[in-house]
Amino acid sequence: MSITPKLDSLILGPQHNGIRMTPEEFDSVTEYDDLYRYELIHGVVIVNLIPSADIRAPNEELSYLLLSYRDEHPQGSSLDGTLYEEYIRTGDSRRRADRVIWAGLGRRPDLGSDIPTIVVEFVSAGLRNWQRDYVEKRDEYLALGVAEYWVFDRFERNLTVFRKTSDAWEQQIVRENEVYRPELMPGFELALAWLLAVADRWSEK
Repeated sequence: MSITPKLDSLILGPQHNGIRMTPEEFDSVTEYDDLYRYELIHGVVIVNLIPSADIRAPNEELSYLLLSYRDEHPQGSSLDGTLYEEYIRTGDSRRRADRVIWAGLGRRPDLGSDIPTIVVEFVSAGLRNWQRDYVEKRDEYLALGVAEYWVFDRFERNLTVFRKTSDAWEQQIVRENEVYRPELMPGFELALAWLLAVADRWSEK
């Protein structure tokens, strides 16, 4: 049973962290304190501060690399679209991904029906965040039908790429001095050292 206030007067804020909501109730909220980030995890509202600069900066740099590929590379039309801070519906949850990418559709993605081809997360410090990004989100995203899940980890200095397989999933570790070339976007090259350097530049000492 939901214990949320009357929805037509609800302004979602940090005081609502931990309350229960149905996905329909969460989706219907239109007003919120924009200093925070909201997710619905198995029917419970989770409120966090907006991502720190060492996450936002490499995420913006990744956006620049993707859009440059789309506009300038001969095979750039493989990239259909990319958005940051996008909600992903996974059963009774509403995960807010750092970035989503659609590739290979040949058209503008339909936000209501097209599952992202790639989901990207930038790991925050702490064991709880590690468990969430490497295990919980991996299982939920791949079960939903996401083709690849990228986890950027500036602490371990690597990128982990998870892919759905017939049995469960497989992973590829991209080291700091390596370049990742996803088959889903032919010709796109991601030099991990570049993104890590951007994160380092913006990290709080």
